Amino acid sequence: MNSEKMVRELRKDVSVPMVFMTYANVVYSYGAEKFISTCQEIGIDGLVIPDIPFEEKEEFQPYCKKYNVDLISFIAPTSENRIAMIAKEAEGFLYIVSSLGVTGARNEITTDLDSIVKIVRKNTDVPCAIGFGISTPEQAHKMAGYADGAIVGSAIIRILEAYGKEAPKHIGEYVKTMKNAVIG
Repeated sequence: MNSEKMVRELRKDVSVPMVFMTYANVVYSYGAEKFISTCQEIGIDGLVIPDIPFEEKEEFQPYCKKYNVDLISFIAPTSENRIAMIAKEAEGFLYIVSSLGVTGARNEITTDLDSIVKIVRKNTDVPCAIGFGISTPEQAHKMAGYADGAIVGSAIIRILEAYGKEAPKHIGEYVKTMKNAVIG
């Protein structure tokens, strides 16, 4: 099942906001306007393109505005003096990167997230969520103390790889424990 068909099927029962996270070359090869207009048509609320720096978002921003799809911005630990600028222009939510490096579970997150979130809060009311390395309920709970949510990806992919067709049940159980840790 391709992504478009999957989202159409999910939208029959799921009303929570959904975003696509993909790379710029995927959007370019599909055609930026066609890709983003399809996002609107099938019910995708936002788009995360991690390999596009904030300063180059104008390649996609006009289409996102035209089709009412939020272009989600990243704030990384290296953003430093750019945090306020990025926050002021945020749409949908801000994706705060917890640590440098590639995605995946981490034993410990040592970034000064409190300082980053304080700058964000001074510059926007847009919600922010922290991702990269969040894989345990304890980490999710800690991130919820700083931000509005926690983003989990790699840990879910590992469950999918481990259980194959049986994964939905296990993923559901895992997501419930993470949700309870965040709102608990």
